[in-house]
Amino acid sequence: MRTFNTARLLALLPVVIMLVALPLPALAAEPDPNGAATLEADPSAAVNFTWVLVAAFLVFFMQAGFGLVEAGLTRAKNAVNILTKNFMDFSIGGLAFWMFGFALMFGGSRAAPGLEEGNDWLGLSGFFLAGDAYDVSTLLLWLFQMVFAATAATIVSGAMAERTKITAYFAFSFLVSAIVYPIFGHWVWGGGWLAKIGMADFAGSGVVHAVGGLVGLAGAAMLGPRKGKFDSHGKPRAIPGHNLLLVVLGTFILFFGWFGFNAGSTLAATELRISVIAVNTFLAGVAGAVVAIYFSMGKTGASDITLACNGSLAGLVGITAPCAFVAPWAAVVIGAVAAFVMIASVSFVENKLKVDDPVGAISVHGAAGLWGLLAVGIFSDGTYGVSGLIVGDSAQIVAQLIGMVTVVVWSLATGFIMFYLLKSTMGLRVSEEDEIKGLDITEHGLQAYGSDKLTESA
Repeated sequence: MRTFNTARLLALLPVVIMLVALPLPALAAEPDPNGAATLEADPSAAVNFTWVLVAAFLVFFMQAGFGLVEAGLTRAKNAVNILTKNFMDFSIGGLAFWMFGFALMFGGSRAAPGLEEGNDWLGLSGFFLAGDAYDVSTLLLWLFQMVFAATAATIVSGAMAERTKITAYFAFSFLVSAIVYPIFGHWVWGGGWLAKIGMADFAGSGVVHAVGGLVGLAGAAMLGPRKGKFDSHGKPRAIPGHNLLLVVLGTFILFFGWFGFNAGSTLAATELRISVIAVNTFLAGVAGAVVAIYFSMGKTGASDITLACNGSLAGLVGITAPCAFVAPWAAVVIGAVAAFVMIASVSFVENKLKVDDPVGAISVHGAAGLWGLLAVGIFSDGTYGVSGLIVGDSAQIVAQLIGMVTVVVWSLATGFIMFYLLKSTMGLRVSEEDEIKGLDITEHGLQAYGSDKLTESA
């Protein structure tokens, strides 16, 4: 029987913080918690609210997609661990975003009531959704943004799969949703300094995906590779996943949810640009899939569905920032290039950096996310307020490059600091014995497939 040690006590820290801090918020006057005043001021609010809620529900369902893809691309003995992390990302992360993250991200933006206080670097209002933040418009924005925060955290799960202590991961999930993701998000979406220099990221190639992928790079590097990933000469070995059915089904779910991710970012059903965004999202996703599967056929003579799935996801990540700003033909180019970027990044991460990323999250989200930011500065055609090189505007690409450098520095720096602290306190990696047995048994006392025997090679 395991003892309740210091590491497990530290893992409870987020809960302790929540309970202690609950009495802190003070209610202010004149919120609109029943929506009557909002509806009177804008009769179309009901339609827009419904659209944003549906989009939020779609993005929330993407958690299932991430869970299936990651579980399928890893070994059977770690499936429960993967699904636990994905489930708890929105549970722990949701509370963290409610307490601190949302305020740090949108405080000062004046995007909704209760978000008045903040500066170029930090939001300072909206904590705990209390006071004036107890308002129908503010709560709508919170829910939509919360599922984005959960996505950023979940991306990291795949990069650190099959060897991370669950207690450390829970602590990470709290910290990334409370601090790391929201602060960069404030700079771009909360009226911060990157927004003021003109950087554009419509739905989060940088804010969500690059942050998640690059923090995942820091975590995977800090952990070290899985046992047996590299041979004695440092050459990477393939460690096949256990269920391609889960991978493909998960990719379908993610693709479906991406329409909420991108088109929902209009925050209004009355913004008819949603049709352009939806078409661009689709075209980029399928272009990425086609490029990836033909690349696999050209390289090995076989059509690799796992590479096609990751190519599709890379295309979707790449179009997330420019989806509202480009024409459909550009979306095809962006998605196709994103697949090539992902493929090149996978090779670089494994062969040059010697970092083990079991599901390709660093490349799919980090590398393709950076490409998406750059694509805004190249292909934006001015029809939605942003103009790039294609129409002769060079200022936008300068702002995008500044944003790209910033997200790399911020994500890697905070990622390494965060994981170093976790490693130094509660420990980050499971023991070699536990890794061999599988985390389902050692970390959870469960098996994903009932009484099926799970072996070291499973």
